[in-house]
Amino acid sequence: MVINMLNYLINGISLGSVYAIIALGYTMVYGIAKMLNFAHGDVIMVGGYISFCATSYLGWPVIPSVLLSIFVCTILGIMIERLAYKPLRMATSLAVLITAIGVSYFLQNAALLIWTSNPKAFPNMVTLPPLVIGELQISSVAMVTIIACIVIMVVLTLFTNKTKLGKAMRAVSEDKDAAQLMGINVDATISLTFAIGSGLAAIAGVLLCSAYPTLMPTTGAMPGIKAFTAAVFGGIGSIPGAMLGGILLGIIEIFGKAYISTQLSDAIVFSVLILILLVKPTGLLGKKINEKV
Repeated sequence: MVINMLNYLINGISLGSVYAIIALGYTMVYGIAKMLNFAHGDVIMVGGYISFCATSYLGWPVIPSVLLSIFVCTILGIMIERLAYKPLRMATSLAVLITAIGVSYFLQNAALLIWTSNPKAFPNMVTLPPLVIGELQISSVAMVTIIACIVIMVVLTLFTNKTKLGKAMRAVSEDKDAAQLMGINVDATISLTFAIGSGLAAIAGVLLCSAYPTLMPTTGAMPGIKAFTAAVFGGIGSIPGAMLGGILLGIIEIFGKAYISTQLSDAIVFSVLILILLVKPTGLLGKKINEKV
């Protein structure tokens, strides 16, 4: 019984770590550009396909294929921002939302034309032996996913707090006009945010497909929605909140499937989100922002 619960907990943390990495992209873009990039989930799918093609068709080793995936998704993120979102910088939130949905469908249909709707069997990217502790066995994919999430979280926190570019991102997040007056290139900073978020999406895509090795044009849709939920759960705009929300969401989902119902697990996840937001509308670590009138 205890071993089963520990296995469920580790699986939940592993799945939640993937959600957390994806949620970091959502929370950075929203925190700095004040945009909800709903095409972010489909960038995950593109990252998975690029890594799959490099490994299966070109015979590349794991690390170069992952690096290629990160590079392609980073460029894709910059292109999406420049072509789709930059012209709408002063537009209404509804216009940005509709554009994001349009970009999402464009990426899904482009993937459908290139790779067809047939599911692809994603290759095993992590070939390390599992970690065995007594009767407890932790898969190598779960270990790598959790470690990757922690490393990304630490590096991203240090980047935003200690580097010049990171401080510029924080300044733009606080006040775009004041940051521009101080000599910060707002457009370049927002593009950098999309680039980082899309690169993280590529990593999340590889980790997600390694744990659940089926790749389709719609692969990133539901994980993207759940990661957005995680970002809101933890407090959208907060990097620690994205990680906390993602991990808690993964644990709730896995335990919901194990002890309640596999069919109702998604409903349980979103129900918990609604309850949390009723109690704390800003999320677990979110801060209330007073807007000046």
